[in-house]
Amino acid sequence: MEEYIRLLKTIIATPSLSREEHEAALVIRQFLTGLNLDFQQKMNNTWARNQYWKNGLPVILLNSHIDTVKPSSGYTRDPFLAELKDGILYGLGSNDAGGPLVTLLAVFVHFYPMENLPFNLIFAATAEEEISGTNGLASVLNEFGPLDLAIVGEPTKMQMAVAEKGLLVLDCSCHGKSGHAAREEGENAIYKAMADIEIIRKYQFEKTSEILGPVKMSVTMINSGTQHNVVPDTCTFVVDVRTNEHYSNQQAHAIISELIDSEVKPRSFRLNSSAIQLDHPIVQRGIALGLNYYGSPTTSDQAVIPFPSVKIGPGDSARSHTANEYILISELDEGFRIYVELLTNLEIA
Repeated sequence: MEEYIRLLKTIIATPSLSREEHEAALVIRQFLTGLNLDFQQKMNNTWARNQYWKNGLPVILLNSHIDTVKPSSGYTRDPFLAELKDGILYGLGSNDAGGPLVTLLAVFVHFYPMENLPFNLIFAATAEEEISGTNGLASVLNEFGPLDLAIVGEPTKMQMAVAEKGLLVLDCSCHGKSGHAAREEGENAIYKAMADIEIIRKYQFEKTSEILGPVKMSVTMINSGTQHNVVPDTCTFVVDVRTNEHYSNQQAHAIISELIDSEVKPRSFRLNSSAIQLDHPIVQRGIALGLNYYGSPTTSDQAVIPFPSVKIGPGDSARSHTANEYILISELDEGFRIYVELLTNLEIA
């Protein structure tokens, strides 16, 4: 893994905020060129296919992302320094998701020259995952052709996320009537919004997932008023909704719209919940290797993948988006070993 650790250091040292991944994409492409591997590209996305591609075989996508969030204000280290100390590699994106990215690439290169694989492989290093952007994985899925399975590289301690909550963001508007605060005039939009917010706080969706739990709604932003002596005629608030596999985002929106008087506008329906059947060969292989499975509360590129996928990778999600982010070199080594064991002789329909 030494050359992949060097690659990870270079990726960390190359700022790659979402929508600004051009230089990081070049790093990946230069590395593939150095290995004499053919690749394709579109915008800041890069992908490659195994050497002995055989039409008719199932196709497995190995995917992770090259973009990062902005470094938090709590950093005491240079987020772009890529400092290796006592087996710990520090730096922005080391854990989320540079470590999973380079480990999946090492796995792809491991299988790349094998002639009799029971599947085809595509490795894809994609953009805009951190902002669920439209110019990331979603923009190139159609370039890959039919796909049967995806392994999405995210920091999961090499445990299998077999389901992932969807994300629905709702902009809600409540309307009243303005008036002078000193007199009994107007209709206070804040009070009307408070009633709706209380309904949202108490409401429980009927169907609970065994793996993902209930649908979760959180009011996360509110805005109203222009000055202290004017009864506000408008109050807006934002609801963060995390759906389970029993509800599409469209269904959740319809239910919430019926619950409250406020106007409810979804920002997008794109990021639905996802799940893979527990009897799928990749899950059963993981269980046989002693891996645990769980439902993930966080959103990843799984949300735009319309076929079976499992999220698994070295590192720890608890470190993501935190100051002085890091990954252990031992986690990369273990990740490579487990990925290879998961894929060796794997047979999927």
